[in-house]
Amino acid sequence: MVALATAVEAAAGLALRIENLSHGFALDGEHLPVLQRVSLDVAAGEFIALLGPSGCGKSTLLRLVAGLEPVDSGRLLADGESISGPDPSRVVVFQDPTLYPWRRVWDNVALGLEAQGLLKTHAAKVDEALEKVGLSQFARAFPRQLSGGMAQRVALARALVNQPRLLILDEPLGKLDSLTRITMQKELIDLWQRQGYTALLVTHDVEEALLLANRVIVFSDRPATLQAQLTIERPYPRHRDDPYLVDLRRQILGLLGLGENW
Repeated sequence: MVALATAVEAAAGLALRIENLSHGFALDGEHLPVLQRVSLDVAAGEFIALLGPSGCGKSTLLRLVAGLEPVDSGRLLADGESISGPDPSRVVVFQDPTLYPWRRVWDNVALGLEAQGLLKTHAAKVDEALEKVGLSQFARAFPRQLSGGMAQRVALARALVNQPRLLILDEPLGKLDSLTRITMQKELIDLWQRQGYTALLVTHDVEEALLLANRVIVFSDRPATLQAQLTIERPYPRHRDDPYLVDLRRQILGLLGLGENW
């Protein structure tokens, strides 16, 4: 079994339980089912990647886990407690960094502490977060002065400043060029290993899922059901040309109906 974050760090992560979860939306006066009887246990400190067809409900599941909307049926538990709304321990990083253009990098990262009334006493955490993502020298820069990869690092720092126990990643690298994406993939793993939080990643990139996650969850088309779970028995860092990962990629593409395009 691949080791998770180190035993000392793993205590920082929370355990997530999804029990028989179903959810949908009202569309043109009719109910559109999106998730159907999804059950999943995520261990504290584990890195999970979610794969599935576009629009199947992966991002919806992340929003529910973040507490951004109530579930239709089933239960969501964080360390055994029901998730009933947003909480600083569960932080989302979206595909778009959504930085405020009129605020400098430092001030963008400080938003969470500012909203909680903690900035005066915890300002040093902003500097620490920027150091973790390698942007200390850009603290006074404006978002327009950053590359796409740097802007996404700011979004990560803004999440990390809250010391999350669950980092929820909704295609955070989806808009980056391929070289920047490779660099950011390594940085995501390094941060996870150092911080010990639990990570839940939605991605459409099968290779990315295999490089980053302890376990890959494959969903069916909408309404999404859990189609397969694959534990990745490889240490970090991983390599794209590893025959074991290449074979898993072929299997997953087959599950997604893309086996003929291999």
